[in-house]
Amino acid sequence: MTTKSEVTKLPSATLHEAAGRTGALPSRIRPAYPGAKLAGPAYPVICASGDNLWLHRAVYQASPGDVLVVAPTDDVDYGYWGEILSEAAIARGLGGLVIDGGVRDTGLLAAAGFPVFSSSICIRGTVKNPAAPGGTPSAVTLGEVRVSRGDLIVGDADGVVCVDREDIDSVMTAAVEREAKEEHIIQAIRAGQSTLDLFGLR
Repeated sequence: MTTKSEVTKLPSATLHEAAGRTGALPSRIRPAYPGAKLAGPAYPVICASGDNLWLHRAVYQASPGDVLVVAPTDDVDYGYWGEILSEAAIARGLGGLVIDGGVRDTGLLAAAGFPVFSSSICIRGTVKNPAAPGGTPSAVTLGEVRVSRGDLIVGDADGVVCVDREDIDSVMTAAVEREAKEEHIIQAIRAGQSTLDLFGLR
């Protein structure tokens, strides 16, 4: 069984390559503050445009360690997540947030240390309408990637990757092998060899 500590040692880009160059979430989704990193099982959420009630609900439905993966119903900018939700998520032991939408209070998010990845920073406020559409479905789609509950989500300075839950162990093995190979290449470059020769590009 793959542990969180093992996963967080591997870059998101390496996991993406090891998974056959699949699972890269849209590049617009970035750390909300420098140094944010996350790894954990996905907990998909859908929220209505400009409404964050389902994020509040999801915080208390998800299990400790889960990463909320949120798809708003449109791309209009709002600040769906801030300091209060981060503190609630920390109290619940959640693993992080990935949202294809806006967040705010970024200085306070950094101080709290809860890992947040978003497609924008936006101060525009949200409402909480009990009648608004949304929910916690078995899967959501961000960009071209379908994220299902229990898939592995890893985020770092380079972006976020989703690894299918059925492939986690095999992708981890391939990622570790890739890291070892790249370290060998780096040592060869430092010893004077060229990338043209190492990769057979002449």
